[in-house]
Amino acid sequence: MSTPLQIGLLVFPKVTQLDLTGPLQVFSSVPGAKVHLVWKRIEPVPSDTALALMPTISFADCPQLDVICVPGGMGTDDMVNDEEMLAFLRKQAEGARYVTSVCTGSLVLGAAGLLKGYRAATHWSAIDFLAAFGAIPARTRVCVDRNRITGGGVTAGIDFALTLVSELIDRRTAEAIQLRLEYNPKPPFNAGSPDTAPAEILAFMREKMAASQARRGEMIARAAARLG
Repeated sequence: MSTPLQIGLLVFPKVTQLDLTGPLQVFSSVPGAKVHLVWKRIEPVPSDTALALMPTISFADCPQLDVICVPGGMGTDDMVNDEEMLAFLRKQAEGARYVTSVCTGSLVLGAAGLLKGYRAATHWSAIDFLAAFGAIPARTRVCVDRNRITGGGVTAGIDFALTLVSELIDRRTAEAIQLRLEYNPKPPFNAGSPDTAPAEILAFMREKMAASQARRGEMIARAAARLG
């Protein structure tokens, strides 16, 4: 009997649940895969919405993963300086086939020293922070650089996961999962990117995020200094 693929998605307080649940839905359709939700302890973890998430396995009990994925969200601002999280990622990355992220999860990979010299994607609002960790910012929805696969913001997690399935198994399997999910997006507005959103909407969002961006900058600076 073949060994199942071990896929682990990190859970942490204030994670953006769609960063996690989009890929989770894709990975759960991979034949023979065992998918884990990983956190320090088995206890409900609050997301950035009303939805709480229940880990399925702890850091201590987690097997060696073939794929490790860090989703994003405001909680990453704390995770970039959480040594227990960073140590777990470094240890797992040594044996993982793919080290991956969605949205600002790439900042956590960077803080663990896992993106130095790699191209990486992230949420548009966080792209300028990647260089602090020696990563090469890629303004793309999905970025593949050797065994590092990173997705852009939030909804890009589905694109990321389908891309990864095509690498792990084959395109046919990825396309079958895409059809099963009827992933055929046609957004009602062309405002999903800073390149296409109306200027007043982009300005509104930048103003709304100014305080959180300042805090993120402070946390990234601390993490980069700790990484050395």
